[in-house]
Amino acid sequence: MNATIRPFVATDKDACLALFDSNVPRYFDASERGDFSKFLDRPDGDYFVVEQATEICGCGGFVKEDRGQARFTWGMIDNARQGSGLGRLLAEYRLRAIKASGRFQEVELFTTPKIAPFFAKFGFDIVDIEKDGFAPDMDKVQMILRFASDDSKAS
Repeated sequence: MNATIRPFVATDKDACLALFDSNVPRYFDASERGDFSKFLDRPDGDYFVVEQATEICGCGGFVKEDRGQARFTWGMIDNARQGSGLGRLLAEYRLRAIKASGRFQEVELFTTPKIAPFFAKFGFDIVDIEKDGFAPDMDKVQMILRFASDDSKAS
């Protein structure tokens, strides 16, 4: 696969917006683009990009919540590279970083019903579904991964 993950920098914004655009309307609603653009201006928490051959092909991060919880933020892979293993690489990278901190008992994320099975493979459980939560005809699925007490300290 030959991909690397590095911290997001401001000059990555246009490439990340292009990733978003490649995933509309399949995984994101066009109405969410403004929120994502604002997020990229000042990302909360840790945010990363995935590169292959110097091309940004994915992005995603996590934010630290006050209640012993981390939350995945704005994760996506270029639509043309779906199924290539890059999404797994990014999810595993974020989970390792969260576990390595030793500060969290669980990870929360919000996704759509189309993507929920992907995160279930990592042990995330659905805890709530909000009809039209992201946009009309795009439900919001809340998922939680709880670490075993010794998992949160693993690196």
